[in-house]
Amino acid sequence: MASSATILHADLDAFYASVEQRDQPRLRGRPVIVGGGVVLAASYEARRCGVRSAMNGAQAQMLCPTAVFVEPRMDAYAEASAAVFERFRDITPFVEPISIDEAFLEVGGAEHLFGPAPQIAAQLRTRVLVDVGLPLSVGVARTKFLAKVASAQAKPDGIRHVDPGRELDFLHPLPVEVLWGVGPVTAAKLHDHGIDTVGDLAASGRADLQGYLGPHAGRHLRDLAHNLDPRPVDARRRDRSMGAQRALGRRIRTRAELRREVLALTEKVAARLRTADRVAHTVTVRYRSAEMRHESRSRTLSEPSQQTELLTRTADELLLDLIDGPHGPGGHLGRVGCTLVGITLSRLGRPDAVQLALRFPDDGRATDELDRMVDDIRGRWGRSAVARASLLDRAEGIPSLVRPTALDATSGP
Repeated sequence: MASSATILHADLDAFYASVEQRDQPRLRGRPVIVGGGVVLAASYEARRCGVRSAMNGAQAQMLCPTAVFVEPRMDAYAEASAAVFERFRDITPFVEPISIDEAFLEVGGAEHLFGPAPQIAAQLRTRVLVDVGLPLSVGVARTKFLAKVASAQAKPDGIRHVDPGRELDFLHPLPVEVLWGVGPVTAAKLHDHGIDTVGDLAASGRADLQGYLGPHAGRHLRDLAHNLDPRPVDARRRDRSMGAQRALGRRIRTRAELRREVLALTEKVAARLRTADRVAHTVTVRYRSAEMRHESRSRTLSEPSQQTELLTRTADELLLDLIDGPHGPGGHLGRVGCTLVGITLSRLGRPDAVQLALRFPDDGRATDELDRMVDDIRGRWGRSAVARASLLDRAEGIPSLVRPTALDATSGP
């Protein structure tokens, strides 16, 4: 372990809601909820009323009647994220993205330019606020785990530096739920055995922990409770998955509507996959019901791909498996509705690392050319310039996949 705290965990506060408050001055200082049927994000003003992400929209409105509900704008969030990450890389090349709104930074090599790590954290927070207009919380510690815990303690819009000599003093009084890997089920087991804080877990016997948590989980949590986390910041890390989802509200959806939603989402993610020059091994489709029940189906492809046709066909087959299963129409999904559908492409790799199969005359080259042509058209004339015929009547909420207009056709560079 390093002798000084040079790892930063930088985490944007209430990211989606903060972008909306930044872009719409009328929302500043007001409780903001992003999403309709399901809460995707809530501002801190809404959180003080008890609103949380993934909560049912109707429940959120009861808890916070004055809240302003806004539709998500994923393109705006992606643009804001890119601007923030540019500020991260202005400080250090050692940036490990964790999600769209958080990252680890190793700043040991930057201290001779910008000062000690806590000072760098303060500069970074100021740059993001001034240049991008978003609040940022930063944790500073010797380990990635403790830096993340510290940033959570610093929220909202703060900095928490954990001195190397005071790490266990900071960590041990905290609830056991702060440990990575402690979800509701594990937390209940720990509480049942009288383990409520990290310090309680650190003082527990190794054999006792492994007895009711299993050998791997018991060893993992005990290491974290002693701040043992040898993982370095990995600047080479690439996204292991890409995905998109859509909140649908509480209205019952037809089979055809859900298929169109998943088709549009898969097209969008497949284009991102090609832009990143990646191929995907696994396709996953998921849904969430109005009762907050989650269901998903996955399939690993015989060969990784970035072809829209293959990925959309696979996603459609997985969705139909979900719909026709025990929770499909006439069962759980048909009875209470589907509030969210999503698509994830995972186990990503580089195309040049794929073992190519023997090709035959009709080998998909036409599909590759079609994908490139569609990408080129959308890149030049806008994402609404071309769309699948089956999506032309699905304009609601998918502005990038609607019938082209005269303006769209003439708004190129």
